[in-house]
This record gives sequence, structure tokens and C-alpha cells, in this order.
Amino acid sequence: MTKMKPILSVRNLKKYYSMGSKVTKVLDGVEIDIYPGEVVGLVGPSGSGKSTLLHSLGLLEKPTSGEIIIDGINCKQLGSKKRTLVRRNSIGVVYQFHHLLKEFSALDNVIIPQMISGKSIEESSVEAMRLLEILGLKNRFYHMPGELSGGEQQRVAIARAMSNKPKILLTDEPTGNLDPETSLIVFDRLLALSRNEKIAVLVATHNMNLINQMNRVLTVHQGKVIPFVSI
Repeated sequence: MTKMKPILSVRNLKKYYSMGSKVTKVLDGVEIDIYPGEVVGLVGPSGSGKSTLLHSLGLLEKPTSGEIIIDGINCKQLGSKKRTLVRRNSIGVVYQFHHLLKEFSALDNVIIPQMISGKSIEESSVEAMRLLEILGLKNRFYHMPGELSGGEQQRVAIARAMSNKPKILLTDEPTGNLDPETSLIVFDRLLALSRNEKIAVLVATHNMNLINQMNRVLTVHQGKVIPFVSI
């Protein structure tokens, strides 16, 4: 794995918030390398900076300083339009809540992001069906979100996030709203799909039942990211 070129490199990433004379160092020198097809866990207590780190890596929030290099592109000095292109072409995001468009079917929810990126409806439909079938939703193409279980909705969200073939998938508690059994099913599908597609995945989670399935696990601790050590 380490002989490959990282798909994501983070160098000395810092994110500080100032309120009056007080400075809060949420991220204080984060260093990460993540490789294609690798599934990496990110753990830490609430308030440790996991979400801030994901927002920074997803180019939704500008860090105070440091470098984020995605698929060879250093995003440090990019303007808003180029940042949007990198997000669209290289980054997929799965949140704790699925955020599906409730007035559209499962299939449409996976088609729409592809069409926004310029694909034809025919090409988008083929890819949407392929992803949904891999995720075990072959019989749910035309169901509306309200007709799907929580686990099915989240699998549609995963398919949507992967529909434009991102280089890296950022997931923030992707199974956090699911019961333990459904959580494992959804995560197994996510792992299988990401490894098959050679998509790197960073999984922020509190679910310690998932970490044994990952390539490695990192901990956000005092503003830095360190290897996870089970106590």
C-alpha cells in the first residue's frame, strides 16, 4: 500500500478559531496520507475536531494554514470555482443522515449528481443501476426514499456519493442512525464497493465495532492525528 502514491496528502494542517483574545486550536498540525482503495477509520471524542477535519478535507471549509493535496492537486491556493471542480470530480461525501431528495426515486437520486456533472441520462442511468445493484438494491430502483428502510436509504446515499467516481470518499458517521445489525450490513457493502472501485475512504465514527474491518484507524487527539491504540 505504501509504495503507491497517496490519493490524499495532508501537511501541517491547522484550523484555529479566534474569539476576542482567545484562540482555539481545533486542528494543530495534522499530517495524513491515504492511498487508493484504502479504508481508514477516524475516531475521537465529540469536539475533538473530526468534523472540522472532514469539512477541511472536503474543501467545504478553508484551513488556517497547511496543505491538502488531492490526486496530485494542491488545493491551498485554489479559487472557489476550482475548489468546486475538485469537490465534484474527486470527492464523495456520505453524512450520518442520508439527505436524499424525497420527491425522487432511489435511481433518480443517484442519476441526478451525474447529470449535473455533464453525463447523459443514459450513461447516468446505467451507472446508477450498477451501483445500486452492487449495494443490494436491485429491487428498489423505483422506490421513493419514504418507502425505503433506514439502511436502504443510506445505501442509496453511498451510491450517490460514488456515482461520479470520486478518488476519495469522506464519511461522517455513515451508520450512526442505524441499529447495530443494519449498521454492519451497510458498512460491509460500503467496504466491498470502495475496494472494488479502488476508492479511498475516510470514515469518521464512534462505532468501535467497525474498526476491525478497516485497513487502519487514526485518532484525532489534541489537534493532531495519531495512530489509534486500543486501551
